[in-house]
Amino acid sequence: MHGRSTPSSSVAGPTDEVGAPAACAADSAYSAYSACSRRTWLRASAAATASLLLGCERAGKEESSTVELAPAQDTLVLNALVWAPDWAEEMQRVCDGFMHEHPGVRINLQFMIGNSVEENLKPRATTDSLPDIVSVNASPYTASLADQGLLADLGQTRSWHGLLDILQREWTAPGGCRFGLPSGVATTLIYYHPDLFERAGIQALPGDFEQFLAAGAALRRAGITPLALSGGFPNMLGNGPFSYGFANLVASSTPDWRQHIANGTLALDNAQGWAVFSRLRTLMTRHLVQADCLRAGYDATLRQFAEGRAAMTFQGSWAAGVLMQGRGQPVGVFVPPWNDKDQPRQAVIGSETGFAIAQRISARHRQAAARFLDYLFGAGLPVWQGKRQNILPFKTPAPSAKGDAALFALAAGMARDAAATGAPGLYYSYLPVNTIDVLHALLPAVLSGKTTPVQAARALQESISAQARVGGK
Repeated sequence: MHGRSTPSSSVAGPTDEVGAPAACAADSAYSAYSACSRRTWLRASAAATASLLLGCERAGKEESSTVELAPAQDTLVLNALVWAPDWAEEMQRVCDGFMHEHPGVRINLQFMIGNSVEENLKPRATTDSLPDIVSVNASPYTASLADQGLLADLGQTRSWHGLLDILQREWTAPGGCRFGLPSGVATTLIYYHPDLFERAGIQALPGDFEQFLAAGAALRRAGITPLALSGGFPNMLGNGPFSYGFANLVASSTPDWRQHIANGTLALDNAQGWAVFSRLRTLMTRHLVQADCLRAGYDATLRQFAEGRAAMTFQGSWAAGVLMQGRGQPVGVFVPPWNDKDQPRQAVIGSETGFAIAQRISARHRQAAARFLDYLFGAGLPVWQGKRQNILPFKTPAPSAKGDAALFALAAGMARDAAATGAPGLYYSYLPVNTIDVLHALLPAVLSGKTTPVQAARALQESISAQARVGGK
Protein backbone atom coordinates (compact mmCIF):
# COMPACT_ATOMS: atom_id res chain seq x y z
CA MET A 1 0.00 0.00 0.00
CA HIS A 2 1.17 2.57 -0.60
CA GLY A 3 2.65 5.90 0.21
CA ARG A 4 1.66 8.78 -1.93
CA SER A 5 3.25 10.29 -4.97
CA THR A 6 3.58 13.88 -5.84
CA PRO A 7 0.62 14.84 -8.03
CA SER A 8 1.71 16.10 -11.35
CA SER A 9 -0.48 16.61 -9.15
CA SER A 10 -0.70 1.57 16.25
CA VAL A 11 -1.88 -0.81 13.76
CA ALA A 12 -5.02 0.70 12.49
CA GLY A 13 -5.36 -0.85 9.15
CA PRO A 14 -2.94 -1.73 6.33
CA THR A 15 0.87 -1.03 -0.08
CA ASP A 16 3.00 3.91 -1.42
CA GLU A 17 2.00 4.44 -1.90
CA VAL A 18 1.25 10.99 -0.28
CA GLY A 19 -0.02 17.68 -0.96
CA ALA A 20 1.53 20.67 -1.51
CA PRO A 21 1.38 21.72 -5.12
CA ALA A 22 3.35 19.37 -7.34
CA ALA A 23 5.98 21.99 -7.97
CA CYS A 24 6.63 22.38 -4.25
CA ALA A 25 6.91 18.65 -3.69
CA ALA A 26 9.12 18.23 -6.71
CA ASP A 27 11.30 21.15 -5.63
CA SER A 28 11.63 19.63 -2.17
CA ALA A 29 12.66 16.29 -3.57
CA TYR A 30 15.07 17.93 -6.01
CA SER A 31 16.60 20.03 -3.26
CA ALA A 32 17.05 17.00 -1.06
CA TYR A 33 18.56 15.04 -3.92
CA SER A 34 20.83 17.93 -4.84
CA ALA A 35 21.99 18.23 -1.23
CA CYS A 36 22.78 14.52 -1.13
CA SER A 37 24.60 14.78 -4.45
CA ARG A 38 26.64 17.72 -3.24
CA ARG A 39 27.62 15.91 -0.07
CA THR A 40 28.65 12.75 -1.86
CA TRP A 41 30.48 14.76 -4.54
CA LEU A 42 32.41 16.62 -1.86
CA ARG A 43 33.37 13.35 -0.20
CA ALA A 44 34.51 11.89 -3.50
CA SER A 45 36.37 15.09 -4.38
CA ALA A 46 38.12 15.14 -1.02
CA ALA A 47 39.20 11.54 -1.44
CA ALA A 48 40.43 12.21 -4.95
CA THR A 49 42.34 15.29 -3.82
CA ALA A 50 43.97 13.41 -0.96
CA SER A 51 44.99 10.65 -3.36
CA LEU A 52 46.42 13.18 -5.78
CA LEU A 53 48.43 14.96 -3.06
CA LEU A 54 49.75 11.67 -1.76
CA GLY A 55 50.79 10.72 -5.26
CA CYS A 56 52.60 14.03 -5.75
CA GLU A 57 54.42 13.58 -2.44
CA ARG A 58 55.58 10.11 -3.41
CA ALA A 59 56.65 11.31 -6.85
CA GLY A 60 58.82 13.97 -5.26
CA LYS A 61 60.65 11.35 -3.23
CA GLU A 62 61.41 9.11 -6.20
CA GLU A 63 64.62 9.51 -8.19
CA SER A 64 63.14 7.90 -11.26
CA SER A 65 61.12 9.99 -13.68
CA THR A 66 58.76 7.07 -14.31
CA VAL A 67 56.81 6.73 -11.07
CA GLU A 68 53.87 4.32 -11.22
CA LEU A 69 51.05 5.04 -8.75
CA ALA A 70 48.71 2.35 -7.49
CA PRO A 71 45.24 2.97 -8.98
CA ALA A 72 42.65 4.26 -6.49
CA GLN A 73 39.91 1.81 -5.69
CA ASP A 74 36.83 2.49 -7.82
CA THR A 75 33.81 3.90 -6.04
CA LEU A 76 30.76 1.73 -6.56
CA VAL A 77 27.73 3.84 -7.49
CA LEU A 78 24.23 2.56 -6.72
CA ASN A 79 21.40 4.28 -8.59
CA ALA A 80 18.24 4.38 -6.48
CA LEU A 81 14.78 5.52 -7.60
CA VAL A 82 12.47 5.61 -4.59
CA TRP A 83 8.96 6.56 -3.59
CA ALA A 84 9.37 8.53 -0.38
CA PRO A 85 7.48 11.79 -0.82
CA ASP A 86 6.55 11.98 2.86
CA TRP A 87 10.04 11.07 4.09
CA ALA A 88 12.46 12.33 1.47
CA GLU A 89 14.68 14.11 3.99
CA GLU A 90 14.86 11.00 6.14
CA MET A 91 15.78 8.88 3.12
CA GLN A 92 18.63 11.31 2.42
CA ARG A 93 19.88 10.89 5.98
CA VAL A 94 19.78 7.11 5.68
CA CYS A 95 21.83 7.31 2.49
CA ASP A 96 24.36 9.58 4.20
CA GLY A 97 24.64 7.19 7.13
CA PHE A 98 25.17 4.21 4.86
CA MET A 99 27.80 6.00 2.77
CA HIS A 100 29.62 7.07 5.93
CA GLU A 101 29.86 3.42 6.99
CA HIS A 102 30.66 2.25 3.43
CA PRO A 103 33.00 4.90 1.98
CA GLY A 104 33.51 2.82 -1.15
CA VAL A 105 29.83 3.09 -2.10
CA ARG A 106 27.90 6.13 -3.31
CA ILE A 107 24.11 6.29 -3.48
CA ASN A 108 22.81 8.26 -6.44
CA LEU A 109 19.35 8.99 -5.01
CA GLN A 110 16.38 10.13 -7.07
CA PHE A 111 12.72 10.35 -6.11
CA MET A 112 9.68 9.15 -8.02
CA ILE A 113 7.06 11.70 -8.96
CA GLY A 114 3.59 11.37 -10.45
CA ASN A 115 0.56 9.47 -9.22
CA SER A 116 1.92 5.98 -8.66
CA VAL A 117 4.98 3.79 -8.35
CA GLU A 118 3.88 1.88 -11.45
CA GLU A 119 3.83 5.09 -13.48
CA ASN A 120 7.56 5.40 -12.78
CA LEU A 121 8.35 1.72 -13.25
CA LYS A 122 6.70 0.99 -16.59
CA PRO A 123 9.01 2.92 -18.94
CA ARG A 124 12.11 1.61 -17.20
CA ALA A 125 10.93 -1.98 -17.08
CA THR A 126 9.87 -1.85 -20.73
CA THR A 127 13.34 -0.72 -21.76
CA ASP A 128 15.11 -3.06 -19.30
CA SER A 129 16.71 -0.07 -17.59
CA LEU A 130 15.68 -0.50 -13.96
CA PRO A 131 17.99 1.25 -11.49
CA ASP A 132 19.93 -0.80 -8.95
CA ILE A 133 17.43 -0.07 -6.16
CA VAL A 134 13.83 0.77 -6.95
CA SER A 135 10.55 1.21 -5.08
CA VAL A 136 7.86 -1.33 -5.95
CA ASN A 137 4.46 -2.50 -4.74
CA ALA A 138 3.40 -6.04 -3.94
CA SER A 139 1.23 -6.43 -7.03
CA PRO A 140 0.76 -8.83 -9.93
CA TYR A 141 2.64 -6.37 -12.13
CA THR A 142 5.73 -6.37 -9.92
CA ALA A 143 5.54 -10.14 -9.51
CA SER A 144 5.52 -10.45 -13.29
CA LEU A 145 8.71 -8.37 -13.48
CA ALA A 146 10.30 -10.78 -11.02
CA ASP A 147 9.21 -13.80 -13.04
CA GLN A 148 10.66 -12.16 -16.16
CA GLY A 149 14.05 -12.05 -14.44
CA LEU A 150 14.13 -8.27 -13.93
CA LEU A 151 14.18 -8.32 -10.10
CA ALA A 152 16.66 -10.06 -7.81
CA ASP A 153 15.73 -12.57 -5.13
CA LEU A 154 16.07 -10.97 -1.67
CA GLY A 155 15.51 -14.15 0.31
CA GLN A 156 19.07 -14.12 1.64
CA THR A 157 18.83 -10.66 3.19
CA ARG A 158 18.57 -10.34 6.94
CA SER A 159 15.46 -8.20 6.57
CA TRP A 160 13.54 -10.80 4.56
CA HIS A 161 13.77 -13.38 7.34
CA GLY A 162 12.28 -10.91 9.81
CA LEU A 163 9.16 -10.18 7.74
CA LEU A 164 5.72 -11.31 8.84
CA ASP A 165 4.76 -14.58 7.17
CA ILE A 166 1.77 -13.01 5.42
CA LEU A 167 4.05 -10.37 3.89
CA GLN A 168 6.60 -12.94 2.77
CA ARG A 169 3.80 -14.65 0.85
CA GLU A 170 2.65 -11.35 -0.65
CA TRP A 171 6.18 -10.49 -1.79
CA THR A 172 6.91 -13.86 -3.40
CA ALA A 173 6.24 -14.14 -7.14
CA PRO A 174 4.50 -17.20 -8.62
CA GLY A 175 7.88 -18.39 -9.88
CA GLY A 176 9.32 -18.28 -6.36
CA CYS A 177 11.36 -15.06 -6.52
CA ARG A 178 11.25 -13.13 -3.23
CA PHE A 179 11.24 -9.84 -5.00
CA GLY A 180 10.99 -7.07 -2.42
CA LEU A 181 10.93 -5.75 1.12
CA PRO A 182 7.88 -3.72 2.23
CA SER A 183 8.35 -0.62 4.37
CA GLY A 184 5.35 -1.53 6.50
CA VAL A 185 1.95 -3.09 6.93
CA ALA A 186 -0.53 -0.80 5.24
CA THR A 187 -4.12 0.18 5.70
CA THR A 188 -6.17 3.31 5.15
CA LEU A 189 -8.33 4.57 8.01
CA ILE A 190 -10.51 7.41 9.13
CA TYR A 191 -8.54 9.60 11.54
CA TYR A 192 -10.77 11.83 13.67
CA HIS A 193 -10.66 14.50 16.37
CA PRO A 194 -12.76 13.30 19.36
CA ASP A 195 -13.21 16.85 20.67
CA LEU A 196 -14.79 17.97 17.38
CA PHE A 197 -17.08 14.94 17.39
CA GLU A 198 -18.12 15.86 20.93
CA ARG A 199 -18.78 19.46 19.90
CA ALA A 200 -21.10 18.19 17.16
CA GLY A 201 -22.95 15.92 19.60
CA ILE A 202 -21.73 12.66 18.01
CA GLN A 203 -21.75 10.06 20.77
CA ALA A 204 -20.82 6.92 18.83
CA LEU A 205 -18.55 6.21 15.90
CA PRO A 206 -20.39 5.43 12.65
CA GLY A 207 -20.71 1.73 11.88
CA ASP A 208 -21.96 1.87 8.28
CA PHE A 209 -22.03 4.31 5.39
CA GLU A 210 -25.45 5.69 6.30
CA GLN A 211 -24.24 6.48 9.82
CA PHE A 212 -21.07 8.01 8.37
CA LEU A 213 -23.17 10.43 6.30
CA ALA A 214 -25.25 11.28 9.38
CA ALA A 215 -22.11 12.03 11.40
CA GLY A 216 -20.87 14.25 8.58
CA ALA A 217 -24.15 16.16 8.52
CA ALA A 218 -23.96 16.71 12.29
CA LEU A 219 -20.45 18.10 11.99
CA ARG A 220 -21.50 20.42 9.19
CA ARG A 221 -24.41 21.76 11.26
CA ALA A 222 -21.91 22.52 14.02
CA GLY A 223 -19.87 24.60 11.58
CA ILE A 224 -17.09 21.99 11.29
CA THR A 225 -15.66 20.67 8.02
CA PRO A 226 -16.44 16.94 8.26
CA LEU A 227 -13.75 15.34 6.07
CA ALA A 228 -10.41 16.44 4.59
CA LEU A 229 -9.98 14.46 1.37
CA SER A 230 -7.08 14.56 -1.11
CA GLY A 231 -9.27 15.12 -4.17
CA GLY A 232 -6.36 16.40 -6.22
CA PHE A 233 -4.32 13.29 -5.61
CA PRO A 234 -5.92 10.19 -7.20
CA ASN A 235 -3.47 7.85 -5.47
CA MET A 236 -5.21 8.48 -2.14
CA LEU A 237 -8.67 8.35 -3.70
CA GLY A 238 -7.68 4.89 -4.92
CA ASN A 239 -6.10 3.71 -1.68
CA GLY A 240 -8.99 5.11 0.33
CA PRO A 241 -12.60 5.43 -0.89
CA PHE A 242 -12.17 3.22 -3.95
CA SER A 243 -10.43 0.35 -2.15
CA TYR A 244 -12.98 0.32 0.67
CA GLY A 245 -15.87 0.62 -1.77
CA PHE A 246 -14.52 -2.31 -3.77
CA ALA A 247 -13.89 -4.42 -0.66
CA ASN A 248 -17.33 -3.84 0.86
CA LEU A 249 -19.51 -3.74 -2.26
CA VAL A 250 -17.79 -6.02 -4.80
CA ALA A 251 -15.16 -8.28 -3.29
CA SER A 252 -17.31 -9.25 -0.30
CA SER A 253 -19.76 -10.99 -2.65
CA THR A 254 -17.13 -12.19 -5.13
CA PRO A 255 -14.72 -14.48 -3.26
CA ASP A 256 -12.67 -15.19 -6.40
CA TRP A 257 -12.36 -11.53 -7.41
CA ARG A 258 -8.60 -11.85 -7.96
CA GLN A 259 -9.13 -14.52 -10.59
CA HIS A 260 -11.90 -12.50 -12.21
CA ILE A 261 -9.51 -9.55 -12.50
CA ALA A 262 -6.82 -11.79 -13.97
CA ASN A 263 -9.09 -13.32 -16.63
CA GLY A 264 -11.03 -10.11 -17.33
CA THR A 265 -14.44 -11.34 -16.20
CA LEU A 266 -14.98 -9.09 -13.18
CA ALA A 267 -18.50 -7.60 -13.39
CA LEU A 268 -18.61 -3.94 -12.39
CA ASP A 269 -21.29 -2.56 -14.70
CA ASN A 270 -23.96 -3.31 -12.10
CA ALA A 271 -25.42 -1.85 -8.91
CA GLN A 272 -22.44 -2.88 -6.80
CA GLY A 273 -19.90 -1.44 -9.23
CA TRP A 274 -21.82 1.79 -9.61
CA ALA A 275 -22.03 2.16 -5.82
CA VAL A 276 -18.23 2.03 -5.49
CA PHE A 277 -18.09 5.32 -7.39
CA SER A 278 -21.38 6.84 -6.21
CA ARG A 279 -20.20 6.76 -2.59
CA LEU A 280 -17.20 8.81 -3.58
CA ARG A 281 -19.41 11.33 -5.39
CA THR A 282 -21.78 11.48 -2.39
CA LEU A 283 -19.02 12.96 -0.26
CA MET A 284 -19.07 15.96 -2.57
CA THR A 285 -22.82 16.27 -3.09
CA ARG A 286 -23.47 16.12 0.67
CA HIS A 287 -20.83 18.84 1.24
CA LEU A 288 -18.84 16.62 3.57
CA VAL A 289 -15.41 17.59 2.20
CA GLN A 290 -13.34 20.77 2.34
CA ALA A 291 -14.10 23.59 -0.09
CA ASP A 292 -10.90 23.09 -2.08
CA CYS A 293 -11.16 19.31 -2.11
CA LEU A 294 -10.77 18.98 -5.88
CA ARG A 295 -7.43 20.81 -5.74
CA ALA A 296 -6.18 19.43 -2.43
CA GLY A 297 -3.03 17.39 -2.58
CA TYR A 298 -1.65 14.97 -0.05
CA ASP A 299 0.39 17.30 2.15
CA ALA A 300 -2.23 20.06 2.24
CA THR A 301 -4.84 17.55 3.41
CA LEU A 302 -2.57 16.26 6.16
CA ARG A 303 -1.97 19.80 7.38
CA GLN A 304 -5.66 20.68 7.36
CA PHE A 305 -6.51 17.75 9.59
CA ALA A 306 -3.45 18.05 11.83
CA GLU A 307 -4.30 21.71 12.48
CA GLY A 308 -7.87 20.84 13.45
CA ARG A 309 -9.54 22.44 10.42
CA ALA A 310 -11.42 19.22 9.62
CA ALA A 311 -12.91 16.62 11.93
CA MET A 312 -11.81 13.60 9.87
CA THR A 313 -9.46 12.56 7.12
CA PHE A 314 -9.21 9.40 5.01
CA GLN A 315 -5.50 8.56 5.04
CA GLY A 316 -3.00 5.75 5.32
CA SER A 317 -1.41 4.22 8.37
CA TRP A 318 1.90 5.40 6.90
CA ALA A 319 0.93 9.01 7.72
CA ALA A 320 0.25 8.40 11.43
CA GLY A 321 3.30 10.36 12.58
CA VAL A 322 1.96 13.56 11.04
CA LEU A 323 -1.73 13.04 11.68
CA MET A 324 -1.56 12.06 15.35
CA GLN A 325 0.94 14.70 16.46
CA GLY A 326 -0.90 17.82 15.28
CA ARG A 327 -2.37 20.26 17.79
CA GLY A 328 -1.79 18.46 21.06
CA GLN A 329 -5.32 17.02 21.19
CA PRO A 330 -6.13 13.28 21.15
CA VAL A 331 -6.65 11.73 17.71
CA GLY A 332 -8.60 8.53 17.16
CA VAL A 333 -8.92 6.09 14.30
CA PHE A 334 -11.65 3.78 13.03
CA VAL A 335 -12.21 1.43 10.12
CA PRO A 336 -13.88 3.31 7.26
CA PRO A 337 -17.57 2.30 7.35
CA TRP A 338 -18.10 1.89 3.60
CA ASN A 339 -20.37 -1.10 4.28
CA ASP A 340 -24.14 -1.21 3.93
CA LYS A 341 -26.37 -1.25 6.99
CA ASP A 342 -26.34 -4.61 8.80
CA GLN A 343 -23.37 -5.78 6.74
CA PRO A 344 -19.91 -6.35 8.29
CA ARG A 345 -17.18 -3.86 7.59
CA GLN A 346 -14.49 -5.32 5.37
CA ALA A 347 -10.84 -4.65 6.08
CA VAL A 348 -8.47 -3.29 3.48
CA ILE A 349 -5.09 -4.41 4.72
CA GLY A 350 -1.91 -5.24 2.89
CA SER A 351 1.56 -3.93 2.35
CA GLU A 352 3.16 -0.54 1.96
CA THR A 353 5.34 0.28 -0.98
CA GLY A 354 8.71 -1.40 -0.59
CA PHE A 355 12.06 -1.84 -2.28
CA ALA A 356 13.51 -4.20 -4.87
CA ILE A 357 16.89 -4.73 -6.50
CA ALA A 358 17.41 -5.09 -10.24
CA GLN A 359 18.65 -8.51 -11.32
CA ARG A 360 20.45 -7.52 -14.50
CA ILE A 361 23.26 -5.64 -12.82
CA SER A 362 26.64 -6.91 -11.66
CA ALA A 363 26.88 -9.25 -8.68
CA ARG A 364 28.94 -6.59 -6.91
CA HIS A 365 26.14 -4.04 -7.34
CA ARG A 366 23.50 -6.52 -6.16
CA GLN A 367 25.51 -7.32 -3.04
CA ALA A 368 26.01 -3.64 -2.21
CA ALA A 369 22.32 -2.91 -2.82
CA ALA A 370 21.33 -5.76 -0.48
CA ARG A 371 23.62 -4.32 2.20
CA PHE A 372 21.91 -0.97 1.77
CA LEU A 373 18.43 -2.47 2.21
CA ASP A 374 19.53 -4.27 5.36
CA TYR A 375 20.90 -0.94 6.59
CA LEU A 376 17.63 0.81 5.70
CA PHE A 377 15.67 -1.66 7.80
CA GLY A 378 18.35 -1.94 10.48
CA ALA A 379 20.52 0.92 11.67
CA GLY A 380 18.65 3.38 9.42
CA LEU A 381 15.17 2.40 10.59
CA PRO A 382 14.84 4.86 13.51
CA VAL A 383 15.66 7.73 11.14
CA TRP A 384 12.53 7.27 9.00
CA GLN A 385 10.14 5.30 11.19
CA GLY A 386 10.44 7.83 13.99
CA LYS A 387 8.81 10.39 11.72
CA ARG A 388 6.30 8.16 9.96
CA GLN A 389 5.35 6.03 12.98
CA ASN A 390 3.94 3.47 10.59
CA ILE A 391 3.24 -0.20 11.22
CA LEU A 392 6.48 -2.09 10.78
CA PRO A 393 6.41 -5.31 8.73
CA PHE A 394 8.47 -7.45 11.10
CA LYS A 395 7.61 -10.40 13.33
CA THR A 396 9.60 -8.84 16.16
CA PRO A 397 9.04 -5.08 16.41
CA ALA A 398 12.20 -3.01 16.61
CA PRO A 399 12.84 -1.59 20.10
CA SER A 400 13.20 1.84 18.50
CA ALA A 401 9.78 1.70 16.80
CA LYS A 402 7.50 4.63 17.61
CA GLY A 403 3.77 4.96 17.20
CA ASP A 404 0.30 5.07 18.68
CA ALA A 405 -0.65 1.94 20.63
CA ALA A 406 -4.36 2.25 19.75
CA LEU A 407 -3.54 2.50 16.06
CA PHE A 408 -1.31 -0.57 16.22
CA ALA A 409 -3.96 -2.51 18.11
CA LEU A 410 -6.70 -1.61 15.63
CA ALA A 411 -4.58 -2.71 12.69
CA ALA A 412 -3.61 -5.95 14.42
CA GLY A 413 -7.29 -6.71 14.96
CA MET A 414 -8.07 -5.99 11.32
CA ALA A 415 -5.30 -8.34 10.22
CA ARG A 416 -6.56 -11.11 12.51
CA ASP A 417 -10.13 -10.70 11.28
CA ALA A 418 -9.04 -10.74 7.65
CA ALA A 419 -6.98 -13.87 8.20
CA ALA A 420 -9.77 -15.65 10.08
CA THR A 421 -12.62 -14.78 7.72
CA GLY A 422 -10.80 -14.56 4.42
CA ALA A 423 -12.23 -11.05 4.09
CA PRO A 424 -11.13 -9.11 1.02
CA GLY A 425 -8.08 -6.96 1.41
CA LEU A 426 -7.78 -5.25 -1.95
CA TYR A 427 -5.63 -2.26 -2.46
CA TYR A 428 -6.24 -0.79 -5.87
CA SER A 429 -2.62 -1.49 -6.86
CA TYR A 430 -3.77 -5.08 -7.42
CA LEU A 431 -5.49 -3.91 -10.60
CA PRO A 432 -3.69 -4.32 -13.95
CA VAL A 433 -1.00 -1.67 -14.21
CA ASN A 434 -2.58 0.10 -17.21
CA THR A 435 -5.99 -0.02 -15.52
CA ILE A 436 -4.53 1.91 -12.61
CA ASP A 437 -3.86 4.79 -15.02
CA VAL A 438 -7.48 4.62 -16.18
CA LEU A 439 -8.72 4.65 -12.59
CA HIS A 440 -6.53 7.64 -11.74
CA ALA A 441 -8.42 9.65 -14.35
CA LEU A 442 -11.84 8.31 -13.37
CA LEU A 443 -11.73 9.03 -9.65
CA PRO A 444 -11.35 12.85 -9.72
CA ALA A 445 -13.74 12.98 -12.67
CA VAL A 446 -16.42 11.20 -10.60
CA LEU A 447 -15.70 13.33 -7.55
CA SER A 448 -16.17 16.51 -9.58
CA GLY A 449 -19.27 15.22 -11.39
CA LYS A 450 -17.68 15.20 -14.86
CA THR A 451 -18.13 11.43 -15.09
CA THR A 452 -21.10 9.53 -13.68
CA PRO A 453 -20.64 6.50 -11.41
CA VAL A 454 -22.25 4.31 -14.09
CA GLN A 455 -19.83 5.55 -16.75
CA ALA A 456 -16.86 5.05 -14.41
CA ALA A 457 -17.83 1.49 -13.45
CA ARG A 458 -18.35 0.59 -17.10
CA ALA A 459 -14.98 2.10 -18.10
CA LEU A 460 -13.19 0.27 -15.32
CA GLN A 461 -14.76 -3.05 -16.28
CA GLU A 462 -13.81 -2.51 -19.92
CA SER A 463 -10.22 -1.69 -18.99
CA ILE A 464 -9.84 -4.82 -16.85
CA SER A 465 -11.26 -6.96 -19.66
CA ALA A 466 -8.99 -5.32 -22.25
CA GLN A 467 -5.89 -5.87 -20.14
CA ALA A 468 -6.77 -9.55 -19.72
CA ARG A 469 -7.08 -9.90 -23.50
CA VAL A 470 -3.72 -8.25 -24.03
CA GLY A 471 -2.12 -10.42 -21.39
CA GLY A 472 -3.55 -13.57 -22.96
CA LYS A 473 -1.96 -12.91 -26.32
